[in-house]
Amino acid sequence: MQRLKWFLLPVCAASFAGLSVAQAGLLVSEKEIHRAARLQWLQMKRNVPIDPDPRVQRYVACVVDRLIEVLDDRHRDLDWEVVVFDDDGVNAFADTEAKIGVLSGLFRVADTPDSLAAVLGHEIAHMTQNHVMRRAKQGARADMLVLLGSAATGISPGLLQDGATIGLSLPYARDQESEADLVGLQYMAKAGFDPRAAIYLWKNMSAASQGSPPEFLSDHPADDRRLGDIVKAITPALITYNQARDSGKRPNCQLR
Repeated sequence: MQRLKWFLLPVCAASFAGLSVAQAGLLVSEKEIHRAARLQWLQMKRNVPIDPDPRVQRYVACVVDRLIEVLDDRHRDLDWEVVVFDDDGVNAFADTEAKIGVLSGLFRVADTPDSLAAVLGHEIAHMTQNHVMRRAKQGARADMLVLLGSAATGISPGLLQDGATIGLSLPYARDQESEADLVGLQYMAKAGFDPRAAIYLWKNMSAASQGSPPEFLSDHPADDRRLGDIVKAITPALITYNQARDSGKRPNCQLR
């Protein structure tokens, strides 16, 4: 299914019709971005098919809930919501409103609870580290007036112009990707998910890409440095993981 990739142009784009790039960059405020994100999320839930299997929704919600539990108070108390969309894209995102979208194609590579936690921890980190808002503002200045999706994915400019919407957006900067990798690794470890699954996940992504950059890995392939940084962070993450397990954090998220 490719319906998501041909979703309607962002609903708030009309608000900026006729503005130059410079004008748009000056006029887009955080309040406007939050408002647009809310509208985009509602439009997406209305127009993009949701995975019909309630077990899938419960499974992903279980993983997300365990990750949210380890966030600081300010972020933990946000109005989080997660939806699994019936789309074959290998992708996930978190927006500025603490809404998390997962495309069902992601399960082809994130095929265990721990590897799914690696993806979702990464995406939640993009939100908590304010990457989403920063990319939204930068996107406006770059003539992407509503860059709302928190995805580690990169989509070609042509596809963006054809109507890609929330979650299918310009890629994050390399330093933001690295930060999301490492912060997400700590989130999953604190929640009791095995951080070694992050290595398994990225290798799965690379294998699935068959030599071309996977969607989830932005507009450039994950290089040795990125995977190397994760490997270097595994030992402290494992210490955190073992402490979490000893304290009783043993998430039991399964498809059932």
